[in-house]
Amino acid sequence: MARPLVECVPNFSEGRRPEIIEEIVAPFKNTAGVYLFDYRADEDHNRLVVSLVGHPEEVQNALIKASTIALKHIDLNTHQGAHPRIGAVDVIPFTPISGISMEECVSLAHAFGERYFKETGIPVYFYEDAAKNPERKKLEVIRKGQYEVLKEEAKTNPARHPDVGGPGLHPTAGASVVGARKFLVAFNINLGTTDVAIAKEIAKYLRASSGGFCHVKGIGLSLEDKGMVQVSMNLTDYEKNSIYRVLEMARMEAKRWGVNVVETEIYGMVPAAAMLDSASYYLQSNGFDPEQVLELRLLKMMMERA
Repeated sequence: MARPLVECVPNFSEGRRPEIIEEIVAPFKNTAGVYLFDYRADEDHNRLVVSLVGHPEEVQNALIKASTIALKHIDLNTHQGAHPRIGAVDVIPFTPISGISMEECVSLAHAFGERYFKETGIPVYFYEDAAKNPERKKLEVIRKGQYEVLKEEAKTNPARHPDVGGPGLHPTAGASVVGARKFLVAFNINLGTTDVAIAKEIAKYLRASSGGFCHVKGIGLSLEDKGMVQVSMNLTDYEKNSIYRVLEMARMEAKRWGVNVVETEIYGMVPAAAMLDSASYYLQSNGFDPEQVLELRLLKMMMERA
């Protein structure tokens, strides 16, 4: 019987020191049973996003090793970057791939959170399907005020105490948010302007919390190195709101400001279905079936015969 597989996309608050990035990523490259798909560091965000798949036990072992390395090198008291964060190892989400249910991923997240604190000393908050407190289901609720505010409130406000560890945060590494969730598509839209207020306005129209699309989270950021601004989004359920739908709304809103969409970015890994859905829309393909894609059909046949 095939062993279960989970996806994990840990985010580290380091995007500017290549030597540290490679050291953090090394355990994911060198641990048997762990498959490192992708890792990307962004200087403006000052953030490293790693995408990997593997057997739950081996993935957890690699995460502990990588987090221990990050703990040595990242100090949230001096860290600066455009992306919101509360920890050196900011988020650790688990997503079921095969042979494991979402409920089992929730149990995995809870067990890992306990082990993680025991071995690293970094307190843990649980989010999404693993949230023990319904108010903490949304990541942005946990990260309200970022590290600078949370490090004080986590000491004195019971409503902001970590789920594991605390009260208070680690003095340099802050806290980590561990969870179980569906596939998330990190989708960014870069605009031909340096006015970050425009990106923030468009993000407001798109995100669910401001009355936009359900299952879309978004913020406006300045990309100083590129001379552009960005609408940075997480599509938390691409089956309910497709990439193309969000992009077309962003184009429409950008026109109001006389601004063009210069480029888009898919950050990290993405399910084939999410891309094919948008490809079918732009090609105006009638009745397109994902099994028409040769590689996907071959992979399905190989798995059926395994």
